Amino acid sequence: MAIETELLILGGGTGGYVAAIQAAKAGMDVVLIEQDKLGGTCLHRGCIPTKALLRSAEVMGTLKEAGDFGIDVSDAVQVNFTKVNERKQAIVDQLHDGVQGLMKKNKIKVVHGKGAVLGPSIFSPVSGAVAVTFDDEDKEEEIYVSKKLIIATGSSPATLPHLPLDEETILSSTGMLQLEELPESIAIIGGGVIGVEWASLLHGLGVEVTVFEALDRLIVNESKTVSKALKKQFEKRGIKVELSQLVEGVDKTDGRVKLSVKGKDAPMDFDKVMVAIGRKPNVEGIGLQNTSVKYDAKGIQVNDHYQTTESHIYAIGDCINTLQLAHVAMKEGELAVEHMIRETSEPINYLNVPRCTYTTPEIASVGYTKETLPEGRKVKVGTFNFNGNGKALIHGNSEGFVEVLRDEETDDLIGMSIIGPHATDLISEASTAIYMNATPLEIGEAIHPHPTLSEGIMEASLDVYKLAVHK
Repeated sequence: MAIETELLILGGGTGGYVAAIQAAKAGMDVVLIEQDKLGGTCLHRGCIPTKALLRSAEVMGTLKEAGDFGIDVSDAVQVNFTKVNERKQAIVDQLHDGVQGLMKKNKIKVVHGKGAVLGPSIFSPVSGAVAVTFDDEDKEEEIYVSKKLIIATGSSPATLPHLPLDEETILSSTGMLQLEELPESIAIIGGGVIGVEWASLLHGLGVEVTVFEALDRLIVNESKTVSKALKKQFEKRGIKVELSQLVEGVDKTDGRVKLSVKGKDAPMDFDKVMVAIGRKPNVEGIGLQNTSVKYDAKGIQVNDHYQTTESHIYAIGDCINTLQLAHVAMKEGELAVEHMIRETSEPINYLNVPRCTYTTPEIASVGYTKETLPEGRKVKVGTFNFNGNGKALIHGNSEGFVEVLRDEETDDLIGMSIIGPHATDLISEASTAIYMNATPLEIGEAIHPHPTLSEGIMEASLDVYKLAVHK
């Protein structure tokens, strides 16, 4: 016997559970299917636990520099990785409890099992029913039939054939979070967001880190000036950066790993290797082959309203070919539900989604960078260095800068990049300004409190017009 509901959501990560809450608040009857824990990758294997580790690394860095602030730390400062992990897990558990509470508060039925989409069957004349199986072999399969279906199955770490993951010596980001002891040395394959965040936190906790990137710079989705500044800061801190280096193979011997790198005469020896070359959408093994929904290695194909080729089936988050960011998945979930209810929604301009990298120093950007500008588009650039900012100097963290792009024709703010203290918090001002079609002058003329890091944004915005006061 099939269980009927108005909306069925396959996947309880950030996109799935936010969509469920939005639909429930609108009065829809919602069932959410999740095979693991609510919150998905972001809460349990990504955003939250890694930022908790980064915070511990930041505290360690502050203690090491305490003498610069006139604070004498007599005893040697040490990392207790067991307690670091306990703190990380406590934060995850508290947020997980909160998500479960939201499901109960909004009367959302949560089914813990593995779901697979069915094609037309005796249960439904169209695709979209979902069969749920359970780890408990004594529990019978359940069939759910709904008017609408949202697929929000997320993504998994990607790897290459010559870098086989064993999650012991060759690890993904998932395996890294299971470590009970810190290695003495690690090679990180990939200099994108995941790779550089792990490089920053591991080095901060005392690990010898080498980053290998096949391309000619780190974080290629950011501006070249930001990439250059990050590399400089990494090397200043003692993180080794190997650019334009292709890792060709690994050899595991006696619990250690030897990396063969193209162009290098001898293998390089490490305790651990982390593969951080990106993530792949979870589209296999969820029953899509039973439907006419189109998908490929890049993800499920959707229109601007997140409808698949079967209009009653939607897909959001990492399993579609958009930015793999938690805040993007959340917004996509909201808009998918809005379209179901109102038959319309405002498409996301993905260019204007804030992008954040939680290294030390932090990096954040929104809109265009100088490298991504359309051909022929003329801009004026304004900059301001944090070494001229009082709050940054007070905090002892004045490396970095703000870079602002102004469209010469329209006078609009069309891009901002920040590398420096609290960049990921500061970027929201730029994101809001772009959303409101503000000009850099409007940002610059708005009164910013002193002393704050936000003055860097004000000064860089004024610098577009050569009006910066402190430059």
